[in-house]
Amino acid sequence: MHLNPYGEDAVNLAADLANRRPASAEELADRCRSAGLVLESPVTSQDVDRVCAVLDEWEKVVDAVDEHERADLVNRMLVAAAAYPRLTDHAGHGWHLHYRDDRQPLGSVLFSLISVGTALHLAGRGMHRLRRCALAECATIFADTSRTGRQRYCSPRCANCDAVRRHRARATA
Repeated sequence: MHLNPYGEDAVNLAADLANRRPASAEELADRCRSAGLVLESPVTSQDVDRVCAVLDEWEKVVDAVDEHERADLVNRMLVAAAAYPRLTDHAGHGWHLHYRDDRQPLGSVLFSLISVGTALHLAGRGMHRLRRCALAECATIFADTSRTGRQRYCSPRCANCDAVRRHRARATA
């Protein structure tokens, strides 16, 4: 059985790209390959531009103040990225669904992947499971894939830093 690559993996890739925007086509290609994407065509500077525009829209989803706004923003992305789902075995790794038309440039592929992946992540895990780190000086985006759904920090380092700060504030009070 081949598991659906949309959802968690797509949202984690989006967060990675949003937190550190790719500076070149080569970097974008390398990071996508590292995330497990099979690149079907050469990556261009237009793909980088398209991905950055997609990430600008996606960050609005991350920063939405309530569930309804978040759903509306994701739905707008889904409409713009709409294509019929199709079964494919393009890489010879087993049949799976693609939520995009065939032979699209990477920028369009990532738009579809991020849109559908975000929708699946939020619908499947909870509308609150996409956010920025709770540490005031950290703006890192992360997808909460924890069992409990209560992750507040992007990393243990940020969680520890905030815990130390709260401890010291109580000690001086």
